[in-house]
Amino acid sequence: MRYAILLLGAPYSTQSSHSALRFAKALVSRGHKLETVFFYHDGVHNAARLMTPPQDELHLGDAWQQLHAEHGVALQVCIAAALRRGLLDEKEAARHGKQGVSVAAPFELTGLGQLIDAGLTCDRLVTFGP
Repeated sequence: MRYAILLLGAPYSTQSSHSALRFAKALVSRGHKLETVFFYHDGVHNAARLMTPPQDELHLGDAWQQLHAEHGVALQVCIAAALRRGLLDEKEAARHGKQGVSVAAPFELTGLGQLIDAGLTCDRLVTFGP
């Protein structure tokens, strides 16, 4: 089956990010295809480049990046929610005259159309919220 995940919760503030990551890993380990993880509302903070948790905690940003590297999962971040929260990629930083980039690669800023597309093309869209 083909899956997509919608993640609404911020890392370390709720259990939703950790639960979504565990679910994602379980999916791919069982042979399912995880097409995309769409980060929305406070979930966009999972893409923060400067996130630095204590060494004895799971680094959720790195874990999402590893999932992308190992399984090709798209990490899509709602651009409107990200900009509201100060998360910018190079293109948006230049467009808004801001210095610095706060979105880590391979997270990509996209619109809600990508979420709608995932809901239409995948067999299941699973939501994790706070």
